[in-house]
Amino acid sequence: MTGTDALNWIPPDISAGALSMVILGFILSLSIFANAVANRTHLPRISLLVLLGVGIAVVRQVVLTEPGGRLLGGLGEYLIELALVMVAFLLGSELTVSRLRTIGPVILAISLAVTCTSVIVVGFGLLAFGFPLVLAVPLAAISVATDPAAVSEVVRSSGDTRVKARVLSGIVAIDDGWGIIVYGLAMAFLGWVLTDCGQNGLVHAGWELGGALLLGCFIGLPAAWLTGHLEPGEPTLVEAVALILLLAGLSFLLGVSSLMAAMIAGVLIANLSTHHTRSFNEIKYIEWPFLVFFFVLSGASLDLYQLDDALGLTAAYILLRLAGRFLGGLLGVKFARRERGEMPGDIGLALTPQAGVAMGMALLAAERFPECHAVLIPVVVTSTILFEVIGPVLVRRVLR
Repeated sequence: MTGTDALNWIPPDISAGALSMVILGFILSLSIFANAVANRTHLPRISLLVLLGVGIAVVRQVVLTEPGGRLLGGLGEYLIELALVMVAFLLGSELTVSRLRTIGPVILAISLAVTCTSVIVVGFGLLAFGFPLVLAVPLAAISVATDPAAVSEVVRSSGDTRVKARVLSGIVAIDDGWGIIVYGLAMAFLGWVLTDCGQNGLVHAGWELGGALLLGCFIGLPAAWLTGHLEPGEPTLVEAVALILLLAGLSFLLGVSSLMAAMIAGVLIANLSTHHTRSFNEIKYIEWPFLVFFFVLSGASLDLYQLDDALGLTAAYILLRLAGRFLGGLLGVKFARRERGEMPGDIGLALTPQAGVAMGMALLAAERFPECHAVLIPVVVTSTILFEVIGPVLVRRVLR
């Protein structure tokens, strides 16, 4: 029986919107089961959600013989965009002046060393192995991102309060922020290099970054004053949703980096809205369902019949990222002279876990450069699952 025969029971005039709602409800139902499994087995919840998506891809492409691609078409793209904008905004809201002052030079030195070394090792390493620029540059930027939740959970459960544990917690608090900045610069550079007309490409790259800065200020500055003033108290959920929708929609329409714009808006609101203590903390209450859609749809977007093409690149990326993390941590500890005796040389390996931001970058890069979609997505999905599994083990090893 073919996939078409299997779906003959569905009425021919069924609404696409109704079918999408059923699929979204099914995905959320599966996420409840995945969460229960994660709590009982201590397996990474994110990895289980991505594997659920891969399972959906297997059913669609092998059982129903449908071609690979987005499960919900255009709707899936917008759901992913909303999830990423929420993540970027919350990351930006963590970068307050007071917090950066308490982070200290040690954390800043190690995080910058790991970021720069990872980009250089992964980028030039992939080029040396003969992989094209359109794959090497995005993966170099993606390698910077870390899963702060996984690292923080291991540090918290260990009960370790020594300097290295506090340094690790500080690094992961700002690491994804560096990742978004590096990704924005990398995509602008790649668009400029791959454009036939150099001047037009440079203008487009400048607009992608400069436009994101302008949009972040255009949304963030008035929001910093308006929130909590229209109604006394903390920002409401309605205000939070309005902000996220405006950032995601206008970024899409204007062709600017949505991650950069959202992070800039988050930074401005967190630092300028002194009349309340929590900058859109309500976003955290609605973030998780969108992240569920994001992780499951990321796994479901795999093209199973082109996985063989990505095996070599996946192995090279994993090895180079581990090398970049290790060397970056080693250099960062040498720069942090004052606490060098208390910092392990392999602290960079504790920054191995990778999750949502990395996959979001991969999906955005694949949309921008469709020719690399079939290879880039399998590489990042596979490596993310592996890093989520071995990452906590490496964090515990470094803390010991």
